[in-house]
Amino acid sequence: MTNHRRTRTGKLLSCAAAAAMLMAAPALAADTAILEEVIVTAQKRSQNMQEVPVSVAAVTADQLANFAAGGADIRFLAARVPSLNAESSFGRTFPRFYIRGLGNTDFDLNASQPVSLVFDEVVLENPIMKGFPVFDVEQIEVLRGPQGTLFGRNTPAGIISVSSVKPTFETNGYGKVSYGRWNAIEAEGAVGGALIDNVLAARISLSHQRRDGYVDNDYTGEKDAMEGYEDTAGRVQFLYTPTERFTANLNGHFRSMNGTARVFRANIIKKGSNDLVPGFSPYHAYTDGQNTQDVNSRGANLNAQYEFEGVTLTSITAYEYVDAFSRGDVDGGVAGKGPGFVPFSVESASKINGIDQFTQELRLASSNDGPLKWQTGLYYFDEKADFANLSYGAASSDVLKRTTVANSVQDNDTWAVFGQMSYALTEELTLTGGLRYTEDDKTLVRREVAYGSGNPVAGSVSRAKTSDERVSWDLAADYAFTDDVRGFVRVASGFRAPTIQPRSVNITTANSEKVMSYEAGVKSDLLGKRARVNLTGFYYEVKDQQFTAVGGVSNNNTLLNADKGIGKGFEADIELLPVENLMLTVGTSYNHTEIKDATLYVPACSGGCTVLDPIRTVGTSRQASINGNPFPQAPRWIFNTTARYGIPVGENDEVYAFTDWSYKSTANFFLYESAEFHSQARWIGGLRAGYAYDGGRFDLSAFVRNITDERGLEGGIDFNNLTGFIIEPRTYGVTARMKF
Repeated sequence: MTNHRRTRTGKLLSCAAAAAMLMAAPALAADTAILEEVIVTAQKRSQNMQEVPVSVAAVTADQLANFAAGGADIRFLAARVPSLNAESSFGRTFPRFYIRGLGNTDFDLNASQPVSLVFDEVVLENPIMKGFPVFDVEQIEVLRGPQGTLFGRNTPAGIISVSSVKPTFETNGYGKVSYGRWNAIEAEGAVGGALIDNVLAARISLSHQRRDGYVDNDYTGEKDAMEGYEDTAGRVQFLYTPTERFTANLNGHFRSMNGTARVFRANIIKKGSNDLVPGFSPYHAYTDGQNTQDVNSRGANLNAQYEFEGVTLTSITAYEYVDAFSRGDVDGGVAGKGPGFVPFSVESASKINGIDQFTQELRLASSNDGPLKWQTGLYYFDEKADFANLSYGAASSDVLKRTTVANSVQDNDTWAVFGQMSYALTEELTLTGGLRYTEDDKTLVRREVAYGSGNPVAGSVSRAKTSDERVSWDLAADYAFTDDVRGFVRVASGFRAPTIQPRSVNITTANSEKVMSYEAGVKSDLLGKRARVNLTGFYYEVKDQQFTAVGGVSNNNTLLNADKGIGKGFEADIELLPVENLMLTVGTSYNHTEIKDATLYVPACSGGCTVLDPIRTVGTSRQASINGNPFPQAPRWIFNTTARYGIPVGENDEVYAFTDWSYKSTANFFLYESAEFHSQARWIGGLRAGYAYDGGRFDLSAFVRNITDERGLEGGIDFNNLTGFIIEPRTYGVTARMKF
């Protein structure tokens, strides 16, 4: 009953806030401030966001500075954009994104996702790469719905595009230092400018984040043993413009992160509900396992453009590398000692020996201002992933003894040819269509090795291969009702390539996931460009939807294809300048998702949890029917709002406050439904208040994140007991910033 009330409250607040903002519009003050034009690259060319026939949202650099205060990782995007969710069972790495409810909960090291992360026009395929720190970033764009024509496979839900600040020939930069709770330190800065006037420029950007642990291990007696980290990243860019026609940007970057892995906590969920048990404290855990995590990555890309007469040739060549190790106590406690019932000790680790990714894109695009705009190109992707799953002593007297190592090597090759054309039939009506042909091939070899032997266990070498070719397409119409009000309709297809899962000797595979999406929307700048209201309604169907049956009694991941899945709903993005010096935003989304496969059963939880689906027993396995269930990690309602108010002091100074709030309704953690394994509906808020001096050149502020100190589950482990991991407690601190 409580969750239903919270969900209903979220709906009412969402609608009421939007209505109140618009009803207040006639009383707007008469000052000259207007909303700035937002430029996006959703169609791989710079365009006004209001003129793009795609549901797209942009998160600005100023908003990012507030959302990421205190060293937050990229998961801060969760619910900050309508229809976008994010979570991770790894902590500061391996984020999993969901757009319009479509995503993938698989935590295996070669897992694919239907949401792609594009960083400086380079696709970062493996989830471990998607956790690269967000710093010195100009903007983040979220494209909702299939983007297969221009961005390729594995984008049927959408993409998240991150654009770093590029070098210019003017000297500029910034520096920032923050200090916060648990001795959190964040030092970040960038400097750039001309090396050779009008020919060569550079920009160097650095970020360092560290924090002490704040979780005591009550079993060993160690204080502040877990949830600490040290994360350093950097980027160097060179801009080369020897002629007016040729431009090249060389980007090199790295990351080195070490700390503790996610803390799993046994029996923290109250049976029969998703409440935390009475007396639960986020500052204490009881574990006999090791808890370590390291990630090291590096990469480089060259983006070169040559301007012919009316045509631009673009080449993007990129290489990315990452290795990582993460070890955690997945039983969440100590066998025979608790907390609660922990039947046996088991630890596991995920190790990436190395992932090498190479991509090459060649694109030819029109650059004139005529009614016809077109682009065509070739794309190549090659990835080699060498990784291992390690198990430790479930039955051994030495619970830290390594028992098996499952080494896997996966090779993935993809190539594609694509094209898109837009034509303005009239001054008001523009049609856009695109087509892409893709071939995708994967091979995987898995060798299970008994620790210390160095040789595969007899019969444990497994192999798998997948191959597919697909055509993705989209068709859109954009109509300008007035100079400030536009409408669009869009039909688009996309697919997620076949997947291989090497969790056990019996390798599982899944066929391609195919998505067909239909959407219509209105984009409007109102009230003399003091209000911006963008609305989109959508419906999509997924054929052969890829799912991962995670956990169950066997603690095994199994790939499967559901016959069909559907999603439908709407999104609203609203910005408003109601009075002088006040900026408001409101976003909301409704996503209804449903699995449609009457024959599909998955392993259900043990440990005394309460399964709500029909159950059948096969041998010793309890299996739940998931027909009619929502997609996992797909909250039905998302709501977010921000407000910034500044009070001028003198001619160039300002006292300001910024607050942001987000709401997510409840969401399942797994494919089956249970009383325990789903998140609670909750609000998360933040606040920053400060003084900006000399036109914002100097800034001193205080911040707080999770201002109400909300506590609840972010995810769970269902094979052993009522084990979960939680959202972070309240953080706070101060920040000093200078720009030049």
